[in-house]
Amino acid sequence: MRARGAVRVSGAGPRLPVTVLILLALLTGCTAAPEPAAGHSWRPEPGTGWQWQLSGRLDPTVDVPVYDIDGFEHEASAVADLHRRGRKVICYLSTGAWEEFRPDAGKFPASVRGKGNGWAGERWLDIRRTEVLEPLMEARIAMCAKKGFDAVEPDNMDGYRNRTGFPLTAADQLRYNRLIARIAHRHELAVGLKNDLGQIPELEPDFDFAVNEQCAQYEECEALTPFVKAGKAVFHVEYELPVARFCARSKRLGLSSLRKRYELGVWRQECPKR
Repeated sequence: MRARGAVRVSGAGPRLPVTVLILLALLTGCTAAPEPAAGHSWRPEPGTGWQWQLSGRLDPTVDVPVYDIDGFEHEASAVADLHRRGRKVICYLSTGAWEEFRPDAGKFPASVRGKGNGWAGERWLDIRRTEVLEPLMEARIAMCAKKGFDAVEPDNMDGYRNRTGFPLTAADQLRYNRLIARIAHRHELAVGLKNDLGQIPELEPDFDFAVNEQCAQYEECEALTPFVKAGKAVFHVEYELPVARFCARSKRLGLSSLRKRYELGVWRQECPKR
């Protein structure tokens, strides 16, 4: 297992400043207004505590109101157990990359699989091919809903910033990310925007919270403030910085910040309460 969102710095080429990416999003994102979020009722507030565990045996005893766990690897019984403990549960899925180890891997035609994203057995998807990908992602998100999850964390949502093997544009990414949000809302699930900081001005209305990795390390956390100002949680992790380097700033910005190891196991280090 590994930190699922770390692909954004793996083989991605030069990183553009977030201010430039935001400007590009504003210039290229003139698409239809977001579809209202119908049916789902959960919207986590800024500062909500959380646990993110994608590897190892699930430990349900961390005293926080939100868990984010792998949607394929956990059954409805695990979700129900967390609910009995008073937790909301987010379903981790990859929506922008093909993973050879998933049970539905054979349903993705070779034509939509691009270059590797830096992790064994994974390849970027051609997100322009929504006629192929929409039913596959609908099935994955429906699985999350059937298992009783409250929300979805769709990963690999910034392929346009990486060498995917496809000529993806910012506009392609906006259309696809909004599609994923609509699918989640159709299934009465909340949905989080993973990374993709440059498109937050356009995408914040479509999403119910954000999940971010390493914004403090790359000095990008201010880009997440539209979510906080809208009353939506930003679930944030750092891997390499000690908590003393980011917690004070995170608190000022209203982020829900943790330090985790890259494998995203049980271990976590919270920011001090005071």
